[in-house]
Amino acid sequence: MLGWELPPHNSGGLGVACLNLSKSLAKMGADIDFVVPYEAEHHLDYMHVLSATPMSPDFLYGGGNAYSSKTVEDKNCICPQGRPCSIRDIQKDYCKFVEQYLMHFKPDLVHAHDWLTYEAGILAKKNFGVPLVAHVHATEFDRGGANGGNPLIHQIEYEGLVWADKIIAVSQATKNIIVEKYGIPPSKIDVAYNGFDAPDDDYHYDGSSYQYIEGLKKKGYTIVSTVGRFTLQKGLFHLMRAAARAVSIHPKMIFLFAGDGEQKDELMRMSAELGISSNVIFTGFIRGKQLRDIYSISDVFVMSSVSEPFGLTALEAAHHGNALIITKQSGVGEVLNSIVRYDFWDEDKLAGALVNIAESPALTNTLRDGVRREYARISWDDVAAKCIQVYDEVSKNKRNRF
Repeated sequence: MLGWELPPHNSGGLGVACLNLSKSLAKMGADIDFVVPYEAEHHLDYMHVLSATPMSPDFLYGGGNAYSSKTVEDKNCICPQGRPCSIRDIQKDYCKFVEQYLMHFKPDLVHAHDWLTYEAGILAKKNFGVPLVAHVHATEFDRGGANGGNPLIHQIEYEGLVWADKIIAVSQATKNIIVEKYGIPPSKIDVAYNGFDAPDDDYHYDGSSYQYIEGLKKKGYTIVSTVGRFTLQKGLFHLMRAAARAVSIHPKMIFLFAGDGEQKDELMRMSAELGISSNVIFTGFIRGKQLRDIYSISDVFVMSSVSEPFGLTALEAAHHGNALIITKQSGVGEVLNSIVRYDFWDEDKLAGALVNIAESPALTNTLRDGVRREYARISWDDVAAKCIQVYDEVSKNKRNRF
């Protein structure tokens, strides 16, 4: 399995998905060597984590963003040799490691997650004859919006999808993009929605992290949160304008923007220009307990994405008792019904939904209870079972060719 991150050394949902999928696959008998581009302790007893480079994960994920489509060739990281290096440089070292690995071991197949690992997957297929499964968690069309994005990444994605024996997409919307934008036959693509399993740790929300917000809740404020990278893909400018309209009708609302990214400064200026800076809190990049505390303190979670292949954060928020407002352009809406859905550009509808939920405890409870029952039916074991079906099909096709 080729990946780019695993918790706790992750910048987003990709690492969370890889970790949970691998855990369920291991329960079903899969023997997994998982390659990451950095060196760190993961303390996992159900798979082997292999380090492709001696780089510290802090250089990749310390700022809360594993990579930027716009700056993928910029020398933003410091390689172990002390020289500046880019994501492309790290990918080349990653490929060299995979090549050396395959000279000594012959896995049944390679499962590559997103464009960052596709070149290594192609290498395994072309040079060593190992079947390739490409897992698409997001495309560059999602990250770049419509027909935008980095042409280099588009090319890597296209080559990876063409060379793959089978493709797994995290939603039907993602499958549609792969077919329409890259011309891949629909029969080559299987949809496997991401899952959610309640954590089995001893997490407890104690309120100590966000005492100020707790004080506002006691005064009757509704807490609205959003979590993710501050990029074009996430539609946060639309959310900010909708927040201003909602506050003009129902002033007792606080908006938590949890994350970081290139739009942060502009979003902060925007909140001031709209006159709602006292209603908006920027938490910076958070993960682990701090992230779960944000979910716990929130009443409403908004996913305002222009294009979101799935959206694991929505399931995480629902688990912590949030009512969900999600764009129609988000894949998680394909598996949930007890949510409010709107088009990402419809700021009036979003503002109206925020006010309605804030002013109607009955509506809030209905949404919370409904979505709680729905996400409880979604399991990573189901995703793993689907992947094993794909593995079996790929293996059978290989045997038939020879």
